[in-house]
Amino acid sequence: MNAIEIRNLTKYYGKSRGIIDVSFDVKQGEIFGFIGPNGAGKSTTIRILLALIYPTSGSATIFGKDSIKYAPEVMKDVGYLPSEVFYYDGMKVIDLLRYSASFYKKDCSKRIKELSEAMDLDLTKKIDDLSFGNKKKVGIVQGLLHEPKLIILDEPTSGLDPLMQQKFFELLEHENKKGATILLSSHVLSEVQRLCNRVAIIKEGKIIKLEAMNALNEENFKRFKIDVAADIPKNYFQFDGVNDLQVKGKTHSFLFKGNINEITQKLAGIKISNLWVDEPDLEEIFMHYYSKEE
Repeated sequence: MNAIEIRNLTKYYGKSRGIIDVSFDVKQGEIFGFIGPNGAGKSTTIRILLALIYPTSGSATIFGKDSIKYAPEVMKDVGYLPSEVFYYDGMKVIDLLRYSASFYKKDCSKRIKELSEAMDLDLTKKIDDLSFGNKKKVGIVQGLLHEPKLIILDEPTSGLDPLMQQKFFELLEHENKKGATILLSSHVLSEVQRLCNRVAIIKEGKIIKLEAMNALNEENFKRFKIDVAADIPKNYFQFDGVNDLQVKGKTHSFLFKGNINEITQKLAGIKISNLWVDEPDLEEIFMHYYSKEE
């Protein structure tokens, strides 16, 4: 049995597009990436899955049960971290977490202590005294305190500093080893590459790819930015594998997918004053590569 099954899920907000005919499965025990640019439909899909909004058509199940029809029952096994967290400002962190735990009718005090220590969260502070990043930590602890079988994360690392992101990833990997299934929604490719087994890619409300992470890694895009020391033809870097070539004065920038030796041979033939090679963010790849999928 799959942890999640989504079939032909469609949501319109009036005449505005939400998602269109979205289908994918998440296997029990896997970490599944749900990725795409901002506004692509990730949060809409997740909110339907959690019965926070209703679909126009289609269905979604969690552990074999309709997620809307049996919402109160299935949500006992689900932990959710929204992209933005909002709380009662006057409450202390510990009181908020105890209040959250009371819904699950189980003693979560030991678990709250363990998670707050792992995330370096001060339980004695009031919510309104916390930074955005610390409020996000509260959301993480709140989503995991009842040891859910399914963890759903919507843009989970926004607001976390790099050290906390690392601790959070380690925490997720630990929960996964204990048997939890994880659905991770993100537009940050590096997060997905590190954690996920498979991915569904959504763009403009539609799933355009569904595949194993190692297949996505083979796409192997790089963003090049080159400052040349002497003038070269504007089309010098225009060849197979180069996308989005931009030339501004002596600066040439482009996305590249292919044999890296072809680029190094081109670089060897000219004088350069500076060179940057980066992993492009997912939005760049969508804009310049996945437009071909349409």
